[in-house]
Amino acid sequence: MAIETSFPRQYARTQRFTLGAPRSFTVAPDGSRVVFLRSAGGTDRQTRLWSLDTATGEETCVADPGALLAGDGEDLPPEERAMRERRREGAGGIVGYATDNDVRVAAFTLSGRLFVADLLGGEVRALGTVTAAVDPRPDPTGSRVAYAAGGALRVIDVDGHADRPLVEPEHPDSSWGVAEFIAAEEMGRSRGFWWSQDGTRLLVTRVDEGPVRRWHIADPANPDAAPTSVAYPVAGTGNAVVRLAVVGLDGNWLDVTWDDAAFPYLADVHWSSGGAPLVTVQSRNQRTLRVLAVDPDTGATTLLAEDTDPHWVELVPGAPVWTPDGRLVRVVARDGAYRLLVGGEDWTGDGVQVRAVLDVSEHDVLVTASTGDPTEVRVLRVARGGATEVSDVDGVHTARRGGPVTVLSSSGMDWFGTRNRVLRDGEVVAEIASHAERPVVEPNVTLLTAGERWLRCALLLPTGYRPESGPLPVLLDPYGGPHAQRVLRARNAYLTSQWLADQGFAVLVADGRGTPGRGPDWDRAVAFDFAGATLEDQVDALHAVAAKHPELDTSRVAIRGWSYGGYLAALAVLRRPDVFHAAIAGAPVTDWRLYDTHYTERYLGHPDERPDVYDANSLLGDAAKLEQPLLLIHGLADDNVVAAHTLRLSAALLAAGRPHTVLPLSGVTHMTPQEQVAENLLLIQVNFLRGALGLP
Repeated sequence: MAIETSFPRQYARTQRFTLGAPRSFTVAPDGSRVVFLRSAGGTDRQTRLWSLDTATGEETCVADPGALLAGDGEDLPPEERAMRERRREGAGGIVGYATDNDVRVAAFTLSGRLFVADLLGGEVRALGTVTAAVDPRPDPTGSRVAYAAGGALRVIDVDGHADRPLVEPEHPDSSWGVAEFIAAEEMGRSRGFWWSQDGTRLLVTRVDEGPVRRWHIADPANPDAAPTSVAYPVAGTGNAVVRLAVVGLDGNWLDVTWDDAAFPYLADVHWSSGGAPLVTVQSRNQRTLRVLAVDPDTGATTLLAEDTDPHWVELVPGAPVWTPDGRLVRVVARDGAYRLLVGGEDWTGDGVQVRAVLDVSEHDVLVTASTGDPTEVRVLRVARGGATEVSDVDGVHTARRGGPVTVLSSSGMDWFGTRNRVLRDGEVVAEIASHAERPVVEPNVTLLTAGERWLRCALLLPTGYRPESGPLPVLLDPYGGPHAQRVLRARNAYLTSQWLADQGFAVLVADGRGTPGRGPDWDRAVAFDFAGATLEDQVDALHAVAAKHPELDTSRVAIRGWSYGGYLAALAVLRRPDVFHAAIAGAPVTDWRLYDTHYTERYLGHPDERPDVYDANSLLGDAAKLEQPLLLIHGLADDNVVAAHTLRLSAALLAAGRPHTVLPLSGVTHMTPQEQVAENLLLIQVNFLRGALGLP
C-alpha cells in the first residue's frame, strides 16, 4: 500500500520543486551542444553537470559529484557558503560552472576543489590548487582558469600546472576577485573578475571592507561557538570601497580610474570583442548612472552614456553591452517604458517593458519583456525594424542562445514546472528532460484585476469548494515589495497558496505598486512610502475582490509573508487591525535603519537626510497599536535580514504590554533549505491561523 505524501513534506524535500529541474544553460556558439545543471531526481540535492547534443537530442552526464568526491560529503569554504546564500542556493554538488568562449571547457568546484571538464571528450580532472577555490572561470581560449581564494585572485593552467597568485590582499579587510555583499545581494553582480577576449589579462575588483560596520551573528543554540563577524553596510553607514584593476598574467596591474567619490557603486562590468571594456557605476543615491569605456592599457575611462532620474536609475540585467559590430545596447526608463536602445535608437517603443537583455547578435537583441500584461514575461527577438516573439504561449519565459540554437524555458498555467525546449532556427529539435516531482496539489487559480489601479491578483479556493458551504476566512499571501512578483501566469507559483487554500481559506495574492512589469512610474510609486503604498494596495485588493466574490468572509482576514512580505504582514496587523485579524511575519524588516545601504537608500533616501521617512516606515513605533494575534518567525543565522529586526519589534511589543508569539529558527538563514524546518513551518503557520481566527 502506497503511503500518501503530504504537500508540506514534498515541498520541503524537493526544495520547492526545484530539484531535478534543469537550469543554468550555456549554448555553444555553433549551436552543437547545450550544457546545463540538473540533479538525478526530484529529491536528489546533488546537482550534476550535463551536456546535450542538439543534433541527436542525446543527454550525457559530464560530471557526477558523487563519483568525483568518492562518496565524501561536501565541506564548503566560507566564501562558497556566502556566495550560495547570496544566490539563495540550497542544493549541493555542482551548483555553478563557467566555460570558455567555444564551450569546450567547463570549470567548477566541489568542496573547494577545482575541477575542469572537457566538454567534447568527457574527461574530468581535478586541478591541484594550493588552496580552496571559489568561482573558477576559464579564459575565453580555454587555456587557463582564474579563481578566487583567500582574498587573492589566482590562475592555473588547464593541465594543472603553474598555479600562482596574480594579486594578493594588502590587509585582512581587502580581497580581490569577489563580489562584495551589496553587489551580490542587491545589484545582481555575483562575480568579481572578467577575462579579456585573448586571455592575456583580466579586469578584477579590489574590495576594502574596512569602512563597513561589523555585525556579529551568534548561534544561541551552541553557546560554545564564537559569533560570526560579517561586514554589513547598514543604511546611512559606510560601504565597502570597490576599485577595479587591469591585471596581467605576470601579476602587474594598474587601476581603472573614474570619479569613484561621486560614483562609488560598481554595478557591472562587460568585456567582449565588440569594443572596449564597459563599466557601469552609480552614485550613492542611485539617481545617476554612468556607462564608461575602459582603456585597458592605461586604466583611463571615457563617458559613453549617463542616465539620471529624480528617484533612482534602475539596473537591468544583461545591459549595457556591445553588439558585435560595436553599438552600445542599453535599457533606459523613458516616457513610461523601459526601452531598449541600440546605438542610441529606441528599438522597442511604447507598450514594451524590457526586463532583461539575454543575448546580442549583429542583427538583433534577445530580451525578456512584458507587453501589456505584467503577469506574463515573454522572450522577444528585437531588431531595428520591430520585434518577433520567440515564446509561443502565454506564461513566463526566458532563454539562452548560441548561434542558431536557443533554449527556451517556459512556465505556464497549464503545466507544472518549467519546460525547456531547444530551438534551432525557430524549430523545436529537442526538449531537455526535467526530473522534478509532480506536486500533489493542483492549483485552481483565478487571475483578476482589482480596484482603480487594476491590481493584478490571484484568488485560490479550496479544492472542491461549493458556495453553499458558506463564506471562507481569507488569507492574503503577498510579497508586495519591489523587484518581486507573486502574480504570474505560472502554475508552480501557486502551489503553497493552493495548499493553504485547501486548509479552509480563500487565499488572495496581490501585486501592488512597486512590483515589476508595469513600467517606471509604477515602480517609483513606492518612493519614500513603503508603508503607505504597499499596504493600501493590499487593502484595496481585498475589498475589490471581496465585493465581487461573496465567498470571501472579510470578518476573518489574515495575512502572511516572508522578508518584505513579512514586513507587509506585520505592518498590516499593526496599522489596519480593522481589516486584518491575524498576521504571520517571517524574517520581517521591522526597522529600515537596520537594512542595507543600496536597497534601502534607493527607495527611502539616506536616513540622515530623511529621518522622518524612516520613522514613518518603521514598525517599532507602532508596537503599542497591536490588537490582533501576531506570529514572528526569524532565522537566527540570517545575515540579510538579521534577527535583530524581530527581536527589537518583540522588545517594543513587550514594553507596550502587547502579547505576541516569536518562533526563532536555530541555524536557519534567510532561506530555509532544511527539510524538517521547511515542512514544519507550513504546518505551524496553519495551526496558528486556525487558532487566531477561531477556526476548528
